[in-house]
Amino acid sequence: MIEPVLLRPIGDGQYEMVSGHRRKRAFKLAGIEKIPSRIVELTRDEAILAMVDSNLQREVILPSEKAKAYKMRLDAMKRQAGRPKKENSVPVAQNFGKTSRELLGEQVGESQDQIRRYIRLNELIPEMLELVDEGKMAMRPAVEISYFPKDRQEDLYEAIRYLVCCIFNLLL
Repeated sequence: MIEPVLLRPIGDGQYEMVSGHRRKRAFKLAGIEKIPSRIVELTRDEAILAMVDSNLQREVILPSEKAKAYKMRLDAMKRQAGRPKKENSVPVAQNFGKTSRELLGEQVGESQDQIRRYIRLNELIPEMLELVDEGKMAMRPAVEISYFPKDRQEDLYEAIRYLVCCIFNLLL
């Protein structure tokens, strides 16, 4: 294992796993009971940021996973920016007048518009989001559909399914 799992103390001798859930599962499947870990004092928001960073390091990450990760990270960044300064710290969203979305974009190598698009995917019904994850629907149309009310998204999904079935039957 290259990186140990990350834990944070939550009181009464208890710990919360911040990152490393897949590594833990792999160790368990291999029959190994002990896993290298690192314990770090983190606030809830710091733990969210660390977890999201860890997940974004994976080679393959689905659009739905990026959407959730970016939203969680952006929300945590905004909460941190609203807190009083700790000694020797810089508020996240006040870095040279940049928005949290701009800062997040710089950190993950995406434009702030692309960050917005990914976060918007969280408004899709699960069936539509699955189409995006499977590469059956492109990002831009998915983002536009995300503005539809949920019942309209469901109707559209059923129409798409019906048309796909009709086309498939014609090809047979």
